Formats: sequence, structure tokens, C-alpha cells
Amino acid sequence: MALVLTQLNDNIGTIIMNNPDHRNVLSSKMVEEILQALEALERGKARVIVIRAYAGAKVWSAGHDVNELPVAGRDPLAYSDPLVTILRSIQASPLPVVAMLEGGVWGGACDLALSCDILIGCPTSSITMTPAKIGVPYNASGILHFMGIMGVNIAKEMFFSAQSLSAERAERLGILNHMVPERELEEFTYKLAGNIARNSPLSIKVIKEQIRLLANAHPLSPHTFERVQGLRRLVYDSKDYAEGINAFLGKRPPVFQGE
Repeated sequence: MALVLTQLNDNIGTIIMNNPDHRNVLSSKMVEEILQALEALERGKARVIVIRAYAGAKVWSAGHDVNELPVAGRDPLAYSDPLVTILRSIQASPLPVVAMLEGGVWGGACDLALSCDILIGCPTSSITMTPAKIGVPYNASGILHFMGIMGVNIAKEMFFSAQSLSAERAERLGILNHMVPERELEEFTYKLAGNIARNSPLSIKVIKEQIRLLANAHPLSPHTFERVQGLRRLVYDSKDYAEGINAFLGKRPPVFQGE
């Protein structure tokens, strides 16, 4: 069964994550199919792309597939990781990408949604950043991404608490562009997408790339970069990292010792 369904109507491309049995987990196979769909729509006549779950989903995506995380001693979110690859691809896509959020958005799926250009949710939407629950060190580019969108304090709260951010609060904070009633979510999203599709694709392409370059203008000294990488190694070399992964796979609460 295909994990991703693709549609193209009136210059609007749609990528539907379609793996309800596994809560649309972002496995390497799911990511591969999303990337293929993205590339096909970019080559075709799409002028805007909507990424969504199947209608009525309780979970938009459960995020990174924990079963595919490496054992202790290896970076769980290296540059070539499938999740990191898809984030770069969406951010660099010449087409505007709209995330239509229905249900929970967990872990790495938060970064996927925030990599889209416009986020539209409904009251069932919630955003939960979960790496601290399983002892995973998030990567520097992802943390900078969160800080740039929601500010330092909200990013800290999300990462430290691993508690859900409701759609209402996400809209107040400017994380969601719009929150609409669930019954209106699809109509509202595609109306906005249609407005985008009728505008100049070249103008939008250039403006999107300008915004991406300017938003990523965060100079880091080599010393600071090495310090960040060293901090992350403290976590993925630790007993806590191994405990978090083993606890998740064993379906039990982790017992972290801070070492």
C-alpha cells in the first residue's frame, strides 16, 4: 500500500500521508514517498502544495520513527537523516507549501509542519515536541528553526515540558496562520491555496527564496558550532539516550538518571 497519495487539481498539488495504522510516522519509506511526490508536483503544473493527513485523522503525524533511530553513540539527527532531508527539501522547494493540520502533530512532525510556509489548523490540532521524553538531543538547525518562529521562551517550554500546545494558543502565538472549525478546514485551506495559485509563480518563487535566505542569516562562530555539537554528543553517547530508546521500544516509561 502506498504511504502517500498525490493529487493535482487546478494547479494545486496535494500530498496526503496515508498510513493510519502507524499514525503517519515519518519512517524512511514515508519520507521517500513524500519526497518523490514533492519532486513530481514541482516538475508538473502545481503552483502550490498542500500537505495533509487523511480526512478525520486523530494524528497528523507521530513524527520520527523511533524504531529507526540509531543506537547510542551515533547522531540521531545527522545531516543525511531522512527527516532532516525532507525538512530541507520543503524549505527549499520553489513552490509555496501549506500544512493542513488535523489531529496531533508530534516530535519531528512539528518540524515538518513548521518547515511549510503556511500552517492552517482546527480545534483538534495540537503541537507536541517530544525529544526530551525519549532522551533525544535535537539538532541545532531544528532548534534555531523553532526559536525563529515562536521565540526563545516558547521554544524552551515546548522542548522542556514535552506538553501539547493547543491550536488556540498556537494561533495566538502566530505559529498557526489560521485556526478554523474542523468542518471548514478543507474548504478554507483550498480556497487560500487557490488564491496563491492564481498569483505570479515566478514572483512567489523569488520571494520565498529571499525570505528563506534572510531567515537563516544566523552567523555562528566555529567555536560556537563545535560547542553545540559537543553538547549534543553528551546526550547521544549517554545511558539516558539508550534508556529512552529501549523504554519506547519496550512500551514502558523511561527511568532517566541524568548520565
